[in-house]
Amino acid sequence: MTSLDQTSSISSIALSKYSEQVNPGKCVTISLSFRIEGQIRIAFEQRNWEKAYDKHDNIFRLTIEVELKSGRKTITSLKFVRKAVLFWTRSPKIPYRVWIMIVKDDESFYPSTVDEAKSLLFDIEKIIELNMNGLKPGKHTLKADIRVTWGKHLFSNPTKIHARSDEIHIFKERLDY
Repeated sequence: MTSLDQTSSISSIALSKYSEQVNPGKCVTISLSFRIEGQIRIAFEQRNWEKAYDKHDNIFRLTIEVELKSGRKTITSLKFVRKAVLFWTRSPKIPYRVWIMIVKDDESFYPSTVDEAKSLLFDIEKIIELNMNGLKPGKHTLKADIRVTWGKHLFSNPTKIHARSDEIHIFKERLDY
């Protein structure tokens, strides 16, 4: 097992937009991606899954909260969950007795490798459809505040990590009649 004293962090944060200008009454599409790195990613491996499963610690849950802000004003908040469910398998394709299912965006994935499981669970890509009706016309600076939490498990302590994205600029056009 790895040391539980090491830290985890959010890295490779990318906030991007698909268009510079937003017409009144239209939504803007924003892409947010980031990775969870550090102790949790290192400890999330098959031998630790097996030890956790033997101790009835068979569900790992990540809670991800994102606030998209313009200045101090929160435009939208998102909260979503990723789960890793450990299960006993007798599949001839898997050389281990305990394997994992990842639940991502209400879909179940059965990764074929440990690296694929880590990628499905810890690499986040989210498309956000943002309604700009609450903002005045003009230039707006947007940023994302990201918080990720998980509880105590055999291979990790309860942890809360947070980060902030770089800023992007969007121009909302004035409605002229």
